[in-house]
Amino acid sequence: MAKGRILQVKESEITVISQQNTDYISLTDMTVSFREGSGLIGKWITNKNTIEYLGVWERVNNPDFNYPEFGVIGQEAGTNRFIMSVGQWIDRTKAIGMLVKAGRYGGTYAHKDIAFHFAMWLSPEFQIYLVNEFQRLKDEENNRLKLEWNLQRTLAKINYQIHTDAIKENLIPQEITKQQASFVYANEADLLNVSLFGITAKEWRDSNPDKTGNVRDYATLEQLVVLSNMKSVNALLIRQGYRCGVM
Repeated sequence: MAKGRILQVKESEITVISQQNTDYISLTDMTVSFREGSGLIGKWITNKNTIEYLGVWERVNNPDFNYPEFGVIGQEAGTNRFIMSVGQWIDRTKAIGMLVKAGRYGGTYAHKDIAFHFAMWLSPEFQIYLVNEFQRLKDEENNRLKLEWNLQRTLAKINYQIHTDAIKENLIPQEITKQQASFVYANEADLLNVSLFGITAKEWRDSNPDKTGNVRDYATLEQLVVLSNMKSVNALLIRQGYRCGVM
C-alpha cells in the first residue's frame, strides 16, 4: 500500500490511499468535522438507498460480487431491525468498493465513486469541495508523472547517442554502405526492444498502424528508466568487445 496522501477539504484532512492501483478515500476522516463523527458511516450504510447504490456499483465493477447475499441484504434493508457494519457488508457480499484498515492510516475507506456518494449524503457543499480537491490532487500527480516521463525520455535519447556511437566505433566496418550500417543500428536497437517490450520496432509498427512514432514513445515511466540503463550497459559491453550486446 502506498503512503497516504492528504486532501485538505475545508477544515478536514482526508487521507487517500492506493491499493492495487486504485484510490480509496477515508470515510472516517470525512466525518471528523460532523457532530456524530464516524457513527455516521453506520447510519449511511444501513440506508436502503445506499445499499441499492452499492449494489449497482459492485455489479458494474466486481465480477465476484455475491448477488444472492446482496438480495438478502436488500430485503432486510429499510426495516427497523436492520443493522450492518461496513466490515459485514464486505464479508457477506465480497465487495471491493470499500476497505476497513487497522493501524496507521486506519479507518473505513471507499472507492472515490462511493466516497463522493457518502459525501453527498453528509452535505452537498462538502461533496463539492471534496470532488474539487480530489481532482486537484490527481491533476498534480498527472503533471508530475508527465514531467518525470519527459525527463526519462530525454535521458533515453541522450543514451541513444552514446549507444549509437559505441555501435559505430566498434561494430560497423570502415567500408560499408549507409544502408548496411542502418541494419546494424536497427539490429542493436531491436535487441533492446525485444528484451524490454518483447517486440521489434517493425512488429510494433505492423501491429499499430494507426499510431505515430515508435514503441518507445508509448513506454511507461518505469520502462523508460530500464531502457535508459540498458542503453548505457549495452554501449559499455559493445566497447568491451561483446558483439551481441546485452543479449
